[in-house]
Amino acid sequence: MLMDTSDMICDTYPGEMIGREYMENLYGEDMDRVLHSVVKLKNAVIGNNKQKFHMMSLGVVGRLLEFIQNERAAVGLRTESAIVLGSLAKGSQANVKRLVDSGVVPILLQCLNNSNLKFVEGCLRCLRSIFTSQAAPVELLYTDPGVVPHMLDIVSQSPTTQECICSILAQCCKTSEHQGLLYSNGVIESLAPLLASKMYKVQMPALRVFCVITYTNQIVSSAVASATVSERPLPDLLVELCLRDKSVEMQMSSAKCLTYMCRANALSSQDSKIVYKALPTLIRMCKKDRRLEERVEGAETLAYLIEVDLELQRIASYSDHLIPTLSEFLRYPSTQTTVMDLKRLDYDMKHSYELRAAALMAFASLGANDEDIRKKIIETENLMDHVVCGLSDPVIRVRLAAVRCLHSLSRSVQQLRTSFQDHAVWKPLMKLLQNADDDMLTVASSTLCNLLLEFSPSKEPMLESGAVDLLCDLTKRDDPALRLNGIWALMNMAFQAEQKVKSQILVALGTDQLFKLLSDPDVNVLMKTLGLLRNLLSNKPHIDHIMGMHGQQIMQAIVLILEGEHTIEVKEQTLCILANISDGTTAKDFIMANDDVLKKITNYMIHANVRLQIAATFCISNLVWNEEEGALERQMKLRDMGVQKLLQQLLSSSDTVLFDKVKTALQQFT
Repeated sequence: MLMDTSDMICDTYPGEMIGREYMENLYGEDMDRVLHSVVKLKNAVIGNNKQKFHMMSLGVVGRLLEFIQNERAAVGLRTESAIVLGSLAKGSQANVKRLVDSGVVPILLQCLNNSNLKFVEGCLRCLRSIFTSQAAPVELLYTDPGVVPHMLDIVSQSPTTQECICSILAQCCKTSEHQGLLYSNGVIESLAPLLASKMYKVQMPALRVFCVITYTNQIVSSAVASATVSERPLPDLLVELCLRDKSVEMQMSSAKCLTYMCRANALSSQDSKIVYKALPTLIRMCKKDRRLEERVEGAETLAYLIEVDLELQRIASYSDHLIPTLSEFLRYPSTQTTVMDLKRLDYDMKHSYELRAAALMAFASLGANDEDIRKKIIETENLMDHVVCGLSDPVIRVRLAAVRCLHSLSRSVQQLRTSFQDHAVWKPLMKLLQNADDDMLTVASSTLCNLLLEFSPSKEPMLESGAVDLLCDLTKRDDPALRLNGIWALMNMAFQAEQKVKSQILVALGTDQLFKLLSDPDVNVLMKTLGLLRNLLSNKPHIDHIMGMHGQQIMQAIVLILEGEHTIEVKEQTLCILANISDGTTAKDFIMANDDVLKKITNYMIHANVRLQIAATFCISNLVWNEEEGALERQMKLRDMGVQKLLQQLLSSSDTVLFDKVKTALQQFT
């Protein structure tokens, strides 16, 4: 019995026999037959990835590029060659990479200068396929500074040039530099009319361009906000594109563009286009009847829109059952499945982590500022369980979103004392901090700051779990945000803390690191370090103990700050530390024995800024307090320095707080 070899023939015939025949014909001298072979090749590779791969392996790309670059070749041959390359680019990502490595992109970009529209369109279609792939060589578009201006010059020549050029620019605008380059070359003026096109395949990619050029760019967003299309404000056209009779993709992209313009301060958050169109559109995109990708994109964009605006957060929180709708994201997919659902379940599982991350980000934005909204979120069934589980999720996006949500909810004093304690959220948070990257560390350590507030029940168990060492390590990081969060959390930990906790902080941080932070170039880090020092130097026994160990170094650091070019806030905080030191029993001797510091205090009593006057006067009041041992000697020294006369002069101050401080200080002199 003979074996059927038809399957083997089908596999090998196109690759081995026809492929070589094509290649031989491409090198013939009869150009009509060559053109005919290129057309046959085009028909052979369309929709056939195996054939595409094999023809590329035989070197067809190089031969096609020779035709394209040959200006003496017939334009029909050059055009068909570009079309074949475009078909090859629609194969696998490996095919795209091989095309890029063969130098296709710069050659095709150069060919856009050709006067034949059909040839240019063929080149553009191929470039679109390459630039819209995952292996897109974005920077090649910007290598020649003449390419982008020329593309914008020819964009209006045909629907194909409009569609392809918009698609390419939308995919290749990745950085603020790209945005600036497109803007400076007139992208708004060139593409704005296309938003009113009657052709969806032109209108949609043009809209995508406006989304990418406005994202986090105030200059471009403002220019778009003031642009017009046929004397009609462009933002009004975006509102029209949000209408329900438009495709979901168009509604979403229009709402995103309005969102980006709002976040870039080109549109007010209270503008009707935002409140009555962009916001409701995004909320509608979160509904259960939408595709999973649409729900994710809607929730993510909504989170970005309302992230920093309290009024938008409030409007969103009571709009269209948003909170229950988002909570459904966390329970997706349903565990109740049948055999018929398995294919859908596989699809759902692939997208479930995106839904969880999007919902948690939206909850983070919703609860960022309002206590009532936080309460509604936390009272949602099992939400805290989902947040805590999210901290241990295998997908980093979900973990990051869960931490952001936790950070937002941790701003609630009530929740810190109840829900956070009930769910012991500090445990997974501490575990997460052990091996987190910088993005995760920044958000997680911000949350830690709130969990370490004096009234938080989580404070004690976190101290016992190594929080001090972890935070001290953060203060040594290169990233200012991490140093800030580390020192901020230590400051919260030290507030009204027991002596053993303060000692633990000082030992773990080390005086060298503490004083290094007091000279940190980031003013926020400096302020929180001063706040830590102020909290450490509170309570008389604690003040005396710490000054007894580190008094000379602390005084030296204070002098450097008071003499340096620092803000009023920094100097006020430093004077408050001196006021705390002067409240100690033995610690105040460090001030009284330092004439330079005393002179600085008296100088700040007559400073132009009343806040510094108040802080300096409070320091003097503590030094002369007549109920404490040695008060007479301190009063005598300060009287000889003219402090009493300065206080009497300050009685004429119109500031009531300063007047009261001065009056109290004068009453101490005997």
